[in-house]
Amino acid sequence: MARNKALLFWPVLLAVTATDAVTKALAERWLPLPQLPHEVLGNAVRFTLVYNPGAAFGINFGPSSRWIFMGLTIIALIILARLYAATRSGDVPRTLALALVCGGALGNLVDRLRSGLGVVDFIDIGLRNARWPTFNVADSAVTIGAVLLAFVLWAEDREAAVGMAADSPPGAPPLADQVFGEPS
Repeated sequence: MARNKALLFWPVLLAVTATDAVTKALAERWLPLPQLPHEVLGNAVRFTLVYNPGAAFGINFGPSSRWIFMGLTIIALIILARLYAATRSGDVPRTLALALVCGGALGNLVDRLRSGLGVVDFIDIGLRNARWPTFNVADSAVTIGAVLLAFVLWAEDREAAVGMAADSPPGAPPLADQVFGEPS
């Protein structure tokens, strides 16, 4: 049974990690430094090579950022591995979400391990001077996977709450009263 979720999880994780590595290598090879934008779809979508020593949205802890974010990524991957182990076979949305987040986290971890310059970012979206922070394929996978995982976990919690309420005997007080006591 665990094989079913592995048939989705590992190919997605490897595809995200490989796509991220290839696109970052291409960005480093073909995009000029200093950060000269290459327009892809006019000003709306550009490729601009940037090395990000911190995390999303420029979060940075100075010279220790590389090591702090590597440690945090490893902790996150351990937590995600536990979530994966607890995932039922056949739970496609949860498995896909975890694969996307893990693949993206692994892609950025590889960057941090291989270079002290920081993570390679190159996708630059915006209009004129209003720009989203530059990002990469790994960041996209983490974001999409995290949103999907949040939705899946929220749905699981709702399902569990409905199941608990359905299991209450007829005439029993509402679940909130059972958990928190009757309101005064």
